[in-house]
Amino acid sequence: MQRIRRALIDLRRGEPVFIAGTDEDSQLVLAIENLDSQRLETLTRLAGGEARLIITGHRALALGIPGEAAQPVALAPRQNGAASPLQGIITALRQPQAGPAPRPASPAETAGIDMARHAGLLPALLSLHAGAPSEALRQKLADTELLTVTPAEIEAFNADGGNLPERISEARVPLEGAEASRFVLYRERDGLLEHVAVLVGDPASWPGTPGLRMHSACLTGDLFGSLRCDCGEQLRTAVTTLAADGGGILLYLAQEGRGIGLANKLRAYGLQDHGLDTVDADQLLGFGEDERRYETAAAMLHDLGVARVRIMTNNPAKVAALESAGIEIAGREALHGQLNSHNARYLTAKAQRAGHWLQEVLADGRPGDGD
Repeated sequence: MQRIRRALIDLRRGEPVFIAGTDEDSQLVLAIENLDSQRLETLTRLAGGEARLIITGHRALALGIPGEAAQPVALAPRQNGAASPLQGIITALRQPQAGPAPRPASPAETAGIDMARHAGLLPALLSLHAGAPSEALRQKLADTELLTVTPAEIEAFNADGGNLPERISEARVPLEGAEASRFVLYRERDGLLEHVAVLVGDPASWPGTPGLRMHSACLTGDLFGSLRCDCGEQLRTAVTTLAADGGGILLYLAQEGRGIGLANKLRAYGLQDHGLDTVDADQLLGFGEDERRYETAAAMLHDLGVARVRIMTNNPAKVAALESAGIEIAGREALHGQLNSHNARYLTAKAQRAGHWLQEVLADGRPGDGD
């Protein structure tokens, strides 16, 4: 798994990665997010094969291309030198050509999309077939200047839970409204993400079943008080409620933007400003309605020796995820923030399209839950 972790870092740095499938399906891939003319020229020189833009099924459907799996998008040929190859790729990403794709996304290309997701990048790749690699590419692979991974290794990385967090450090951190608090930091094994378990009160004095809030990080709401969500209000309310109840746990999870990352969340905000709701905006970028996963949260609870909780949430996915991981849910408590003109559309989409328990709150015009 070590090479997969290194490959994720390389993708984030704008380096290509070689995905070695069969001779017919060995691909040199580069994240679109980092693509520029120089990188495109280098990639083309190394591989020399057909360049294909690979997008997720979510983005394909949002652009009117049928199919649920990763899809290739044909790149328009240059005409009279009017457009650069890079501009052609950008155009295809925004508005693909009509007509069928030349062939389905290959296993190696599909695995590359999975890697982009793991790396927290926009899930779109430039993929060049490299079944007969050039001498320059062979040399870079031999020198491990470019990393080689296989679709099977990526699939194993997806499935084996090898990225679960490790406890790194901890300290007492008095908080407003909860002075007896302790932070325990966990780092995922690929080194990309860090999460914090905030232990409110003395665990030895916790009630028999401690309260739990699983809070996904939200820079805009938690730190700056954005009115597009109620995350900051929920965060502070959860801490004071846990303290008033005699203590409990707040898991602060590095899953910004429902798991798509801050850069993509801001991209989604831009799309929402042009009329899309939060679900459609995420899907147009290539994501599902909620990309968060909660194996990390369950692993943190297991490490802390907590097997039974009262959860503070209006999100049914959180309840189901913990139960499937062996955490007993002894009860659920709503956690409400203020409904306002900036977040009402967002909360409505969460209720109507993501199944959050908000219908009554929204119907009454009372505070809503921005889980």
